[in-house]
Amino acid sequence: MPTYAPAAGTVRETAEAPGFHKADEKGKAGGELGGIVQGADLGTEITASLVVFLVALPLCIGVAVASGTPAELGIITGVVGGLVVGMTRGSTLQVSGPAAGLTALVAETVEAHGIAMLGVIVLMSGLLQIGLGMIRLGRMFQAISIAVVQGMLAGIGLPLMFSQSYPLADATAPGTAIENILGFPAHVLATFASGQTAIAALLGIATVVLSFVWKKVPGPVSRIPAALVAVAIGIVVAALPGVEVKTLQVGDLLSAVQVPGPEQFAGLADPAVLTAVLTFTVIASAESLFTAAAVDRMHDGPRTRYNTELIAQGAGNTVCGILGALPMTAVVARSSANVQAGARTRLSRTLHGLWLLAFALLLPSVLALIPISVLAGVLVHSGWKLLAPEQFPKMWRQDRGEFVVMAITTGTIVATALLEGVLVGLAAGIVLAALRMSRTSVEHRTEGDTAKLVMTGNATFLRLPKVIDALEAVGSAGTPRIRLDLMGVTHLDHACRSQIEEFAAQKRASGAVRVELLLPDLPGPGRKSGPAPSPVSPSWPPPQPHERSSSGALYDAFYGPSQPGPSAEWYYLDTRPFEGLQDSEDARWRDHHG
Repeated sequence: MPTYAPAAGTVRETAEAPGFHKADEKGKAGGELGGIVQGADLGTEITASLVVFLVALPLCIGVAVASGTPAELGIITGVVGGLVVGMTRGSTLQVSGPAAGLTALVAETVEAHGIAMLGVIVLMSGLLQIGLGMIRLGRMFQAISIAVVQGMLAGIGLPLMFSQSYPLADATAPGTAIENILGFPAHVLATFASGQTAIAALLGIATVVLSFVWKKVPGPVSRIPAALVAVAIGIVVAALPGVEVKTLQVGDLLSAVQVPGPEQFAGLADPAVLTAVLTFTVIASAESLFTAAAVDRMHDGPRTRYNTELIAQGAGNTVCGILGALPMTAVVARSSANVQAGARTRLSRTLHGLWLLAFALLLPSVLALIPISVLAGVLVHSGWKLLAPEQFPKMWRQDRGEFVVMAITTGTIVATALLEGVLVGLAAGIVLAALRMSRTSVEHRTEGDTAKLVMTGNATFLRLPKVIDALEAVGSAGTPRIRLDLMGVTHLDHACRSQIEEFAAQKRASGAVRVELLLPDLPGPGRKSGPAPSPVSPSWPPPQPHERSSSGALYDAFYGPSQPGPSAEWYYLDTRPFEGLQDSEDARWRDHHG
Protein backbone atom coordinates (compact mmCIF):
# COMPACT_ATOMS: atom_id res chain seq x y z
CA MET A 1 0.00 0.00 0.00
CA PRO A 2 1.50 3.39 -0.96
CA THR A 3 2.26 5.91 1.73
CA TYR A 4 1.46 9.55 1.57
CA ALA A 5 3.26 12.49 3.11
CA PRO A 6 1.13 14.82 5.18
CA ALA A 7 -0.25 17.76 3.27
CA ALA A 8 1.30 21.15 3.80
CA GLY A 9 -0.33 23.05 6.60
CA THR A 10 -1.75 19.93 8.28
CA VAL A 11 -2.32 20.41 11.98
CA ARG A 12 -0.30 17.66 13.58
CA GLU A 13 -0.76 18.51 17.22
CA THR A 14 -3.75 19.91 19.04
CA ALA A 15 -1.58 22.56 20.64
CA GLU A 16 -0.65 23.92 17.20
CA ALA A 17 -4.25 24.45 16.09
CA PRO A 18 -5.57 28.01 15.85
CA GLY A 19 -6.69 29.30 19.21
CA PHE A 20 -4.09 27.28 21.17
CA HIS A 21 -0.75 28.61 22.35
CA LYS A 22 2.23 26.66 23.60
CA ALA A 23 3.66 27.59 26.95
CA ASP A 24 7.18 28.94 27.07
CA GLU A 25 9.68 30.09 29.67
CA LYS A 26 8.52 33.73 29.39
CA GLY A 27 5.38 33.35 31.42
CA LYS A 28 2.84 31.77 29.11
CA ALA A 29 0.34 29.73 31.07
CA GLY A 30 0.52 26.04 30.37
CA GLY A 31 -2.53 25.05 32.35
CA GLU A 32 -5.83 26.46 33.35
CA LEU A 33 -6.05 29.65 35.41
CA GLY A 34 -9.16 29.93 37.50
CA GLY A 35 -11.15 27.93 34.97
CA ILE A 36 -11.08 30.92 32.63
CA VAL A 37 -8.12 30.45 30.35
CA GLN A 38 -6.11 27.52 29.07
CA GLY A 39 -2.84 28.01 27.25
CA ALA A 40 -3.11 31.81 27.24
CA ASP A 41 -0.27 34.29 26.94
CA LEU A 42 -0.60 36.03 30.32
CA GLY A 43 1.43 39.04 29.26
CA THR A 44 -0.80 39.69 26.25
CA GLU A 45 -3.96 39.13 28.26
CA ILE A 46 -2.92 41.57 30.98
CA THR A 47 -1.88 44.19 28.43
CA ALA A 48 -5.20 43.81 26.63
CA SER A 49 -7.10 44.14 29.90
CA LEU A 50 -5.34 47.44 30.63
CA VAL A 51 -6.20 48.73 27.16
CA VAL A 52 -9.86 47.79 27.66
CA PHE A 53 -9.80 49.44 31.11
CA LEU A 54 -8.49 52.70 29.66
CA VAL A 55 -11.21 52.65 26.97
CA ALA A 56 -13.96 51.68 29.40
CA LEU A 57 -13.21 54.20 32.17
CA PRO A 58 -14.25 57.41 30.37
CA LEU A 59 -17.15 55.63 28.68
CA CYS A 60 -18.53 54.29 31.98
CA ILE A 61 -18.39 57.74 33.53
CA GLY A 62 -19.66 59.53 30.44
CA VAL A 63 -22.66 57.22 29.97
CA ALA A 64 -23.62 57.60 33.64
CA VAL A 65 -23.43 61.39 33.54
CA ALA A 66 -25.32 61.57 30.25
CA SER A 67 -28.01 59.32 31.74
CA GLY A 68 -28.60 61.74 34.60
CA THR A 69 -27.16 59.38 37.22
CA PRO A 70 -24.07 59.55 39.47
CA ALA A 71 -20.80 58.65 37.78
CA GLU A 72 -20.20 55.90 40.35
CA LEU A 73 -23.13 53.88 38.98
CA GLY A 74 -21.48 53.69 35.57
CA ILE A 75 -18.30 52.35 37.14
CA ILE A 76 -20.25 49.77 39.15
CA THR A 77 -21.89 48.51 35.96
CA GLY A 78 -18.49 48.32 34.27
CA VAL A 79 -17.10 46.32 37.18
CA VAL A 80 -20.04 43.89 37.06
CA GLY A 81 -19.64 43.58 33.29
CA GLY A 82 -16.04 42.49 33.81
CA LEU A 83 -16.21 40.33 36.92
CA VAL A 84 -19.60 38.68 36.35
CA VAL A 85 -20.26 38.58 32.60
CA GLY A 86 -16.56 38.39 31.80
CA MET A 87 -16.17 35.00 33.49
CA THR A 88 -19.00 33.26 31.62
CA ARG A 89 -18.59 31.09 28.53
CA GLY A 90 -21.12 32.80 26.26
CA SER A 91 -18.57 34.89 24.40
CA THR A 92 -14.80 34.94 24.60
CA LEU A 93 -13.74 38.46 23.64
CA GLN A 94 -16.92 40.52 23.95
CA VAL A 95 -16.77 43.15 26.73
CA SER A 96 -19.87 44.39 28.57
CA GLY A 97 -20.67 47.55 30.49
CA PRO A 98 -22.92 50.63 30.41
CA ALA A 99 -23.71 51.44 26.78
CA ALA A 100 -24.22 54.74 25.02
CA GLY A 101 -27.14 53.17 23.19
CA LEU A 102 -29.18 53.02 26.40
CA THR A 103 -28.35 56.55 27.55
CA ALA A 104 -31.57 58.19 26.39
CA LEU A 105 -33.68 55.30 27.65
CA VAL A 106 -32.07 55.41 31.10
CA ALA A 107 -32.44 59.18 31.28
CA GLU A 108 -36.15 58.97 30.40
CA THR A 109 -36.70 56.20 32.95
CA VAL A 110 -34.93 58.07 35.75
CA GLU A 111 -36.89 61.21 34.96
CA ALA A 112 -40.22 59.37 34.90
CA HIS A 113 -39.80 56.92 37.80
CA GLY A 114 -36.84 58.14 39.82
CA ILE A 115 -33.38 56.66 40.23
CA ALA A 116 -34.56 54.33 43.01
CA MET A 117 -36.85 52.48 40.56
CA LEU A 118 -34.01 52.03 38.06
CA GLY A 119 -32.57 49.14 40.08
CA VAL A 120 -35.85 47.19 40.07
CA ILE A 121 -36.33 47.73 36.34
CA VAL A 122 -32.79 46.56 35.57
CA LEU A 123 -33.17 43.60 37.94
CA MET A 124 -36.40 42.40 36.32
CA SER A 125 -34.92 42.90 32.87
CA GLY A 126 -31.98 40.71 33.85
CA LEU A 127 -34.24 37.96 35.13
CA LEU A 128 -36.26 38.14 31.92
CA GLN A 129 -33.07 37.86 29.87
CA ILE A 130 -32.08 34.76 31.82
CA GLY A 131 -35.50 33.26 31.13
CA LEU A 132 -35.22 34.00 27.40
CA GLY A 133 -31.81 32.38 27.30
CA MET A 134 -32.96 29.29 29.17
CA ILE A 135 -35.80 28.69 26.70
CA ARG A 136 -33.23 29.12 23.93
CA LEU A 137 -34.54 32.30 22.33
CA GLY A 138 -31.10 33.88 22.06
CA ARG A 139 -30.89 33.35 18.32
CA MET A 140 -34.35 34.82 17.83
CA PHE A 141 -32.79 38.27 17.87
CA GLN A 142 -30.71 37.35 14.81
CA ALA A 143 -33.93 37.11 12.79
CA ILE A 144 -34.46 40.89 13.01
CA SER A 145 -33.91 42.73 9.73
CA ILE A 146 -30.50 44.40 9.46
CA ALA A 147 -32.30 47.53 8.24
CA VAL A 148 -34.21 47.70 11.53
CA VAL A 149 -30.99 47.18 13.49
CA GLN A 150 -29.13 49.90 11.63
CA GLY A 151 -32.15 52.18 11.88
CA MET A 152 -32.30 51.55 15.63
CA LEU A 153 -28.61 52.36 16.08
CA ALA A 154 -28.96 55.51 13.98
CA GLY A 155 -32.06 56.50 15.95
CA ILE A 156 -30.02 56.15 19.14
CA GLY A 157 -26.93 57.90 17.80
CA LEU A 158 -28.55 61.03 16.35
CA PRO A 159 -30.36 62.12 19.55
CA LEU A 160 -27.26 61.20 21.58
CA MET A 161 -25.11 63.56 19.53
CA PHE A 162 -27.51 66.48 19.93
CA SER A 163 -28.19 65.85 23.62
CA GLN A 164 -24.45 65.72 24.41
CA SER A 165 -23.72 68.87 22.41
CA TYR A 166 -25.16 70.83 25.36
CA PRO A 167 -22.97 69.46 28.20
CA LEU A 168 -20.10 69.66 25.71
CA ALA A 169 -20.39 73.43 26.30
CA ASP A 170 -21.32 73.19 30.00
CA ALA A 171 -25.00 73.77 29.22
CA THR A 172 -28.16 71.79 29.96
CA ALA A 173 -30.11 70.06 27.20
CA PRO A 174 -33.70 71.36 26.75
CA GLY A 175 -35.37 67.94 26.94
CA THR A 176 -36.65 65.64 24.19
CA ALA A 177 -34.72 64.74 21.05
CA ILE A 178 -36.82 67.08 18.91
CA GLU A 179 -36.35 69.94 21.38
CA ASN A 180 -32.61 69.35 21.48
CA ILE A 181 -32.38 69.38 17.68
CA LEU A 182 -34.53 72.50 17.27
CA GLY A 183 -32.63 74.34 20.02
CA PHE A 184 -29.20 73.52 18.63
CA PRO A 185 -28.68 76.72 16.53
CA ALA A 186 -29.45 78.98 19.50
CA HIS A 187 -27.20 76.83 21.68
CA VAL A 188 -24.28 77.32 19.30
CA LEU A 189 -24.73 81.11 19.35
CA ALA A 190 -24.94 81.18 23.14
CA THR A 191 -21.86 79.00 23.59
CA PHE A 192 -19.38 81.56 22.34
CA ALA A 193 -21.01 84.47 24.16
CA SER A 194 -19.10 83.49 27.32
CA GLY A 195 -15.39 82.81 27.64
CA GLN A 196 -15.71 79.84 30.01
CA THR A 197 -18.37 78.07 27.94
CA ALA A 198 -16.23 78.67 24.87
CA ILE A 199 -13.26 76.96 26.59
CA ALA A 200 -15.47 74.01 27.57
CA ALA A 201 -16.79 73.77 24.02
CA LEU A 202 -13.29 73.85 22.56
CA LEU A 203 -12.26 71.04 24.90
CA GLY A 204 -15.26 68.99 23.81
CA ILE A 205 -14.69 69.71 20.11
CA ALA A 206 -11.00 68.83 20.48
CA THR A 207 -12.05 65.52 22.04
CA VAL A 208 -14.33 64.74 19.10
CA VAL A 209 -11.64 65.61 16.55
CA LEU A 210 -9.04 63.63 18.47
CA SER A 211 -11.32 60.60 18.52
CA PHE A 212 -11.53 60.66 14.72
CA VAL A 213 -7.85 61.27 13.89
CA TRP A 214 -5.95 59.60 16.72
CA LYS A 215 -5.66 56.21 15.00
CA LYS A 216 -3.84 57.90 12.12
CA VAL A 217 -1.04 59.08 14.41
CA PRO A 218 2.14 57.16 13.46
CA GLY A 219 4.06 55.04 15.90
CA PRO A 220 3.14 53.07 19.02
CA VAL A 221 1.54 56.14 20.63
CA SER A 222 -1.56 55.50 18.52
CA ARG A 223 -2.22 52.39 20.60
CA ILE A 224 -3.18 54.58 23.56
CA PRO A 225 -6.99 55.05 23.57
CA ALA A 226 -8.02 58.43 22.17
CA ALA A 227 -10.55 58.93 24.97
CA LEU A 228 -7.82 58.57 27.58
CA VAL A 229 -5.62 61.09 25.78
CA ALA A 230 -8.55 63.52 25.63
CA VAL A 231 -9.24 63.06 29.35
CA ALA A 232 -5.58 63.73 30.19
CA ILE A 233 -5.56 66.91 28.07
CA GLY A 234 -8.84 68.01 29.65
CA ILE A 235 -7.49 67.53 33.18
CA VAL A 236 -4.41 69.62 32.33
CA VAL A 237 -6.44 72.44 30.76
CA ALA A 238 -8.98 72.46 33.61
CA ALA A 239 -6.12 72.88 36.09
CA LEU A 240 -4.80 76.05 34.40
CA PRO A 241 -5.31 79.35 36.21
CA GLY A 242 -8.43 81.22 35.17
CA VAL A 243 -10.13 78.17 33.64
CA GLU A 244 -13.44 77.34 35.28
CA VAL A 245 -15.10 74.46 33.49
CA LYS A 246 -17.44 71.96 35.07
CA THR A 247 -15.84 68.77 36.35
CA LEU A 248 -17.21 65.51 37.68
CA GLN A 249 -18.82 65.34 41.08
CA VAL A 250 -17.65 61.98 42.41
CA GLY A 251 -18.73 60.30 45.62
CA ASP A 252 -17.83 57.08 47.38
CA LEU A 253 -18.35 53.98 45.28
CA LEU A 254 -19.86 51.89 48.05
CA SER A 255 -22.24 54.62 49.19
CA ALA A 256 -23.62 54.83 45.64
CA VAL A 257 -25.04 51.30 45.94
CA GLN A 258 -28.83 51.42 46.38
CA VAL A 259 -30.39 48.03 46.95
CA PRO A 260 -34.09 48.13 45.94
CA GLY A 261 -36.58 47.77 48.78
CA PRO A 262 -40.22 46.67 49.11
CA GLU A 263 -41.45 50.09 48.03
CA GLN A 264 -39.58 49.83 44.73
CA PHE A 265 -40.79 46.29 44.06
CA ALA A 266 -44.36 47.48 44.69
CA GLY A 267 -43.87 49.84 41.76
CA LEU A 268 -43.94 46.85 39.41
CA ALA A 269 -47.72 47.08 39.56
CA ASP A 270 -47.43 50.22 37.43
CA PRO A 271 -47.95 49.36 33.71
CA ALA A 272 -45.45 52.06 32.76
CA VAL A 273 -42.77 50.33 34.83
CA LEU A 274 -43.54 46.97 33.21
CA THR A 275 -43.27 48.63 29.81
CA ALA A 276 -39.85 49.97 30.81
CA VAL A 277 -38.78 46.44 31.87
CA LEU A 278 -39.83 45.05 28.49
CA THR A 279 -38.08 47.88 26.65
CA PHE A 280 -34.81 47.41 28.54
CA THR A 281 -34.96 43.64 27.95
CA VAL A 282 -35.51 43.85 24.21
CA ILE A 283 -33.05 46.66 23.50
CA ALA A 284 -30.27 45.39 25.78
CA SER A 285 -30.59 41.82 24.48
CA ALA A 286 -30.68 42.88 20.86
CA GLU A 287 -27.70 45.23 21.20
CA SER A 288 -25.65 42.59 23.04
CA LEU A 289 -26.33 39.82 20.52
CA PHE A 290 -25.87 42.10 17.51
CA THR A 291 -22.54 43.14 19.00
CA ALA A 292 -21.65 39.47 19.48
CA ALA A 293 -22.17 38.84 15.78
CA ALA A 294 -19.98 41.85 14.93
CA VAL A 295 -17.21 40.80 17.32
CA ASP A 296 -17.23 37.24 15.97
CA ARG A 297 -16.32 38.68 12.58
CA MET A 298 -13.25 40.39 14.10
CA HIS A 299 -11.44 37.22 15.19
CA ASP A 300 -11.05 33.54 14.35
CA GLY A 301 -11.45 32.22 17.89
CA PRO A 302 -14.43 30.43 19.45
CA ARG A 303 -17.84 31.66 18.29
CA THR A 304 -20.43 33.15 20.61
CA ARG A 305 -22.98 30.84 22.22
CA TYR A 306 -25.98 33.09 21.89
CA ASN A 307 -28.26 31.52 24.47
CA THR A 308 -25.44 31.26 27.01
CA GLU A 309 -24.44 34.86 26.30
CA LEU A 310 -28.02 36.03 26.82
CA ILE A 311 -28.08 34.26 30.18
CA ALA A 312 -24.74 35.90 31.06
CA GLN A 313 -26.06 39.34 30.15
CA GLY A 314 -29.14 38.61 32.26
CA ALA A 315 -26.98 37.60 35.21
CA GLY A 316 -24.99 40.81 34.88
CA ASN A 317 -28.10 42.97 34.73
CA THR A 318 -29.58 41.09 37.68
CA VAL A 319 -26.52 41.96 39.78
CA CYS A 320 -26.59 45.55 38.51
CA GLY A 321 -30.26 45.78 39.47
CA ILE A 322 -29.56 44.50 42.98
CA LEU A 323 -26.85 47.16 43.35
CA GLY A 324 -29.07 49.89 41.87
CA ALA A 325 -26.65 50.48 38.97
CA LEU A 326 -27.10 51.14 35.26
CA PRO A 327 -28.15 48.44 32.78
CA MET A 328 -25.42 46.81 30.74
CA THR A 329 -24.98 45.51 27.24
CA ALA A 330 -22.05 44.30 25.20
CA VAL A 331 -20.19 47.30 23.79
CA VAL A 332 -18.47 47.40 20.41
CA ALA A 333 -15.81 49.98 21.36
CA ARG A 334 -14.46 47.97 24.29
CA SER A 335 -14.84 44.65 22.48
CA SER A 336 -12.95 45.81 19.39
CA ALA A 337 -10.20 47.28 21.60
CA ASN A 338 -9.94 43.90 23.32
CA VAL A 339 -9.58 42.07 20.00
CA GLN A 340 -7.09 44.57 18.58
CA ALA A 341 -4.97 44.35 21.73
CA GLY A 342 -4.40 40.66 21.00
CA ALA A 343 -6.63 39.06 23.64
CA ARG A 344 -7.49 35.43 23.04
CA THR A 345 -9.39 34.44 26.17
CA ARG A 346 -11.89 35.69 28.75
CA LEU A 347 -9.08 36.65 31.13
CA SER A 348 -8.56 40.12 29.64
CA ARG A 349 -12.17 41.22 29.93
CA THR A 350 -12.39 39.84 33.46
CA LEU A 351 -9.26 41.70 34.58
CA HIS A 352 -10.54 44.97 33.11
CA GLY A 353 -13.38 44.87 35.64
CA LEU A 354 -10.85 44.39 38.42
CA TRP A 355 -8.84 47.43 37.26
CA LEU A 356 -12.03 49.53 37.21
CA LEU A 357 -12.83 48.50 40.77
CA ALA A 358 -9.31 49.19 42.01
CA PHE A 359 -9.17 52.61 40.34
CA ALA A 360 -12.53 53.72 41.75
CA LEU A 361 -11.63 52.58 45.27
CA LEU A 362 -8.02 53.79 45.39
CA LEU A 363 -7.96 56.88 43.14
CA PRO A 364 -11.44 58.46 43.30
CA SER A 365 -9.98 61.97 43.54
CA VAL A 366 -8.63 61.68 39.99
CA LEU A 367 -12.18 61.34 38.65
CA ALA A 368 -13.13 64.72 40.09
CA LEU A 369 -10.54 66.39 37.82
CA ILE A 370 -12.16 65.25 34.55
CA PRO A 371 -14.08 68.01 32.67
CA ILE A 372 -17.64 67.07 31.78
CA SER A 373 -17.23 68.61 28.32
CA VAL A 374 -14.52 66.03 27.52
CA LEU A 375 -16.80 63.14 28.47
CA ALA A 376 -19.56 64.73 26.37
CA GLY A 377 -17.15 64.86 23.43
CA VAL A 378 -16.42 61.15 23.86
CA LEU A 379 -20.15 60.43 23.69
CA VAL A 380 -20.68 62.70 20.67
CA HIS A 381 -18.12 60.57 18.86
CA SER A 382 -19.91 57.42 20.05
CA GLY A 383 -23.19 58.86 18.76
CA TRP A 384 -21.63 59.49 15.34
CA LYS A 385 -20.44 55.89 15.18
CA LEU A 386 -23.92 54.68 16.11
CA LEU A 387 -25.49 56.96 13.50
CA ALA A 388 -23.09 55.69 10.81
CA PRO A 389 -24.34 58.13 8.14
CA GLU A 390 -22.45 56.29 5.41
CA GLN A 391 -24.84 53.36 5.85
CA PHE A 392 -27.80 55.31 4.47
CA PRO A 393 -26.48 55.88 0.91
CA LYS A 394 -25.02 52.39 0.97
CA MET A 395 -28.43 50.93 1.83
CA TRP A 396 -30.08 53.11 -0.84
CA ARG A 397 -27.76 51.64 -3.49
CA GLN A 398 -28.19 48.06 -2.30
CA ASP A 399 -31.91 47.88 -1.51
CA ARG A 400 -34.26 50.84 -1.57
CA GLY A 401 -37.00 48.94 0.18
CA GLU A 402 -34.70 48.20 3.12
CA PHE A 403 -33.59 51.84 3.02
CA VAL A 404 -37.19 52.91 3.60
CA VAL A 405 -37.45 50.53 6.58
CA MET A 406 -34.19 51.88 7.97
CA ALA A 407 -35.29 55.52 7.56
CA ILE A 408 -38.72 54.84 9.11
CA THR A 409 -37.09 53.19 12.14
CA THR A 410 -34.66 56.07 12.66
CA GLY A 411 -37.27 58.78 12.19
CA THR A 412 -39.78 57.14 14.51
CA ILE A 413 -37.22 56.69 17.29
CA VAL A 414 -36.18 60.35 17.03
CA ALA A 415 -39.78 61.56 16.97
CA THR A 416 -41.15 59.25 19.70
CA ALA A 417 -39.11 56.79 21.73
CA LEU A 418 -36.85 53.78 21.32
CA LEU A 419 -39.40 51.01 21.84
CA GLU A 420 -42.02 52.62 19.61
CA GLY A 421 -39.45 53.15 16.88
CA VAL A 422 -38.24 49.56 16.97
CA LEU A 423 -41.80 48.22 16.87
CA VAL A 424 -42.69 50.46 13.93
CA GLY A 425 -39.49 49.41 12.17
CA LEU A 426 -40.27 45.74 12.69
CA ALA A 427 -43.78 46.28 11.34
CA ALA A 428 -42.37 48.08 8.28
CA GLY A 429 -39.92 45.23 7.70
CA ILE A 430 -42.71 42.65 7.90
CA VAL A 431 -44.84 44.64 5.44
CA LEU A 432 -41.90 44.88 3.04
CA ALA A 433 -41.27 41.14 3.26
CA ALA A 434 -44.96 40.39 2.75
CA LEU A 435 -45.13 42.63 -0.33
CA ARG A 436 -42.05 41.01 -1.82
CA MET A 437 -43.33 37.52 -1.12
CA SER A 438 -46.64 38.42 -2.76
CA ARG A 439 -45.26 39.12 -6.20
CA THR A 440 -47.97 37.81 -8.50
CA SER A 441 -48.12 37.82 -12.26
CA VAL A 442 -51.65 37.78 -13.67
CA GLU A 443 -52.23 37.60 -17.44
CA HIS A 444 -55.59 37.36 -19.15
CA ARG A 445 -56.30 36.97 -22.87
CA THR A 446 -58.89 35.58 -25.26
CA GLU A 447 -58.05 32.70 -27.61
CA GLY A 448 -60.89 31.61 -29.89
CA ASP A 449 -63.84 30.57 -27.77
CA THR A 450 -61.84 30.61 -24.50
CA ALA A 451 -61.00 33.47 -22.14
CA LYS A 452 -57.81 32.51 -20.30
CA LEU A 453 -56.35 33.73 -17.05
CA VAL A 454 -52.81 32.58 -16.22
CA MET A 455 -51.41 33.34 -12.75
CA THR A 456 -47.91 32.73 -11.38
CA GLY A 457 -46.07 33.65 -8.18
CA ASN A 458 -47.47 34.01 -4.66
CA ALA A 459 -51.19 34.76 -4.60
CA THR A 460 -51.95 36.31 -1.20
CA PHE A 461 -54.60 38.69 0.09
CA LEU A 462 -52.23 41.60 -0.62
CA ARG A 463 -52.73 40.94 -4.36
CA LEU A 464 -56.45 40.27 -4.11
CA PRO A 465 -57.51 43.51 -5.89
CA LYS A 466 -55.30 42.55 -8.85
CA VAL A 467 -56.80 39.06 -8.94
CA ILE A 468 -60.35 40.41 -8.78
CA ASP A 469 -59.68 42.80 -11.69
CA ALA A 470 -58.35 39.93 -13.80
CA LEU A 471 -61.35 37.71 -12.96
CA GLU A 472 -63.74 40.48 -13.94
CA ALA A 473 -61.87 40.91 -17.23
CA VAL A 474 -62.18 37.24 -18.23
CA GLY A 475 -65.75 37.15 -16.95
CA SER A 476 -66.79 40.01 -19.20
CA ALA A 477 -65.08 38.57 -22.30
CA GLY A 478 -68.34 36.94 -23.45
CA THR A 479 -66.74 33.62 -24.46
CA PRO A 480 -68.47 30.26 -23.89
CA ARG A 481 -65.44 28.93 -22.00
CA ILE A 482 -63.20 30.32 -19.25
CA ARG A 483 -59.94 28.66 -18.28
CA LEU A 484 -58.24 29.68 -15.01
CA ASP A 485 -54.66 28.36 -15.02
CA LEU A 486 -53.00 28.62 -11.57
CA MET A 487 -50.37 25.91 -12.02
CA GLY A 488 -47.54 28.44 -11.78
CA VAL A 489 -48.71 29.65 -8.36
CA THR A 490 -46.29 28.68 -5.60
CA HIS A 491 -48.51 29.85 -2.75
CA LEU A 492 -52.28 30.32 -2.81
CA ASP A 493 -53.78 31.67 0.39
CA HIS A 494 -57.35 31.24 1.55
CA ALA A 495 -58.51 34.70 0.45
CA CYS A 496 -57.41 34.32 -3.17
CA ARG A 497 -58.55 30.71 -3.43
CA SER A 498 -62.01 31.54 -2.06
CA GLN A 499 -62.36 34.45 -4.49
CA ILE A 500 -61.41 32.27 -7.47
CA GLU A 501 -63.71 29.41 -6.48
CA GLU A 502 -66.62 31.78 -5.82
CA PHE A 503 -66.09 33.33 -9.24
CA ALA A 504 -66.15 29.88 -10.89
CA ALA A 505 -69.27 28.88 -8.95
CA GLN A 506 -71.12 32.05 -9.95
CA LYS A 507 -70.28 31.61 -13.63
CA ARG A 508 -71.35 27.99 -13.50
CA ALA A 509 -74.66 28.93 -11.89
CA SER A 510 -75.35 31.41 -14.70
CA GLY A 511 -75.57 28.47 -17.18
CA ALA A 512 -73.97 30.51 -19.96
CA VAL A 513 -70.34 29.56 -19.63
CA ARG A 514 -68.16 26.58 -18.88
CA VAL A 515 -65.33 27.11 -16.36
CA GLU A 516 -62.11 25.08 -16.25
CA LEU A 517 -59.94 25.53 -13.17
CA LEU A 518 -56.34 24.33 -13.03
CA LEU A 519 -55.11 24.52 -9.43
CA PRO A 520 -51.60 23.88 -8.10
CA ASP A 521 -51.17 20.80 -5.94
CA LEU A 522 -50.22 22.81 -2.85
CA PRO A 523 -50.46 21.41 0.68
CA GLY A 524 -53.24 22.86 2.73
CA PRO A 525 -55.81 22.06 5.38
CA GLY A 526 -58.31 19.47 4.37
CA ARG A 527 -56.26 18.16 1.43
CA LYS A 528 -55.99 14.39 1.47
CA SER A 529 -53.42 12.34 -0.31
CA GLY A 530 -54.70 9.60 -2.55
CA PRO A 531 -54.96 8.45 -6.14
CA ALA A 532 -55.07 11.07 -8.83
CA PRO A 533 -58.44 11.93 -10.31
CA SER A 534 -59.57 10.18 -13.46
CA PRO A 535 -58.21 11.53 -16.72
CA VAL A 536 -60.43 14.00 -18.50
CA SER A 537 -61.47 13.82 -22.13
CA PRO A 538 -58.87 15.13 -24.55
CA SER A 539 -59.52 18.62 -25.82
CA TRP A 540 -58.35 20.77 -28.67
CA PRO A 541 -55.93 22.47 -29.15
CA PRO A 542 -53.41 20.06 -27.60
CA PRO A 543 -52.52 21.00 -24.02
CA GLN A 544 -49.18 22.61 -23.27
CA PRO A 545 -46.66 21.22 -20.79
CA HIS A 546 -47.84 23.65 -18.09
CA GLU A 547 -51.39 22.29 -18.53
CA ARG A 548 -50.66 18.76 -17.27
CA SER A 549 -53.22 17.13 -15.04
CA SER A 550 -52.16 15.44 -11.81
CA SER A 551 -51.90 12.09 -13.58
CA GLY A 552 -50.33 13.55 -16.70
CA ALA A 553 -52.87 11.61 -18.78
CA LEU A 554 -54.16 14.55 -20.82
CA TYR A 555 -50.71 15.66 -21.95
CA ASP A 556 -49.49 12.09 -22.48
CA ALA A 557 -52.58 11.31 -24.59
CA PHE A 558 -51.30 13.75 -27.24
CA TYR A 559 -47.54 13.51 -26.92
CA GLY A 560 -46.86 10.17 -25.26
CA PRO A 561 -45.25 9.50 -21.87
CA SER A 562 -42.92 12.21 -20.57
CA GLN A 563 -41.05 13.13 -17.43
CA PRO A 564 -43.28 14.23 -14.55
CA GLY A 565 -43.81 17.97 -14.42
CA PRO A 566 -45.53 20.19 -11.86
CA SER A 567 -48.46 18.26 -10.43
CA ALA A 568 -51.90 19.82 -10.38
CA GLU A 569 -55.56 18.91 -10.37
CA TRP A 570 -57.88 20.01 -13.14
CA TYR A 571 -61.33 20.55 -11.76
CA TYR A 572 -64.30 20.96 -14.12
CA LEU A 573 -66.61 22.85 -11.83
CA ASP A 574 -69.31 22.66 -14.50
CA THR A 575 -69.65 18.99 -15.37
CA ARG A 576 -72.46 19.33 -17.92
CA PRO A 577 -71.47 18.38 -21.50
CA PHE A 578 -70.76 21.27 -23.83
CA GLU A 579 -73.17 20.43 -26.65
CA GLY A 580 -71.96 20.62 -30.22
CA LEU A 581 -68.32 20.99 -29.31
CA GLN A 582 -67.27 17.71 -27.75
CA ASP A 583 -67.95 15.59 -30.88
CA SER A 584 -65.93 17.91 -33.09
CA GLU A 585 -63.09 17.95 -30.58
CA ASP A 586 -63.01 14.13 -30.53
CA ALA A 587 -62.80 14.12 -34.32
CA ARG A 588 -59.91 16.58 -34.31
CA TRP A 589 -58.15 14.46 -31.75
CA ARG A 590 -58.46 11.37 -33.97
CA ASP A 591 -57.23 13.34 -36.97
CA HIS A 592 -54.26 14.56 -35.00
CA HIS A 593 -53.17 11.01 -34.26
CA GLY A 594 -53.69 9.92 -37.87
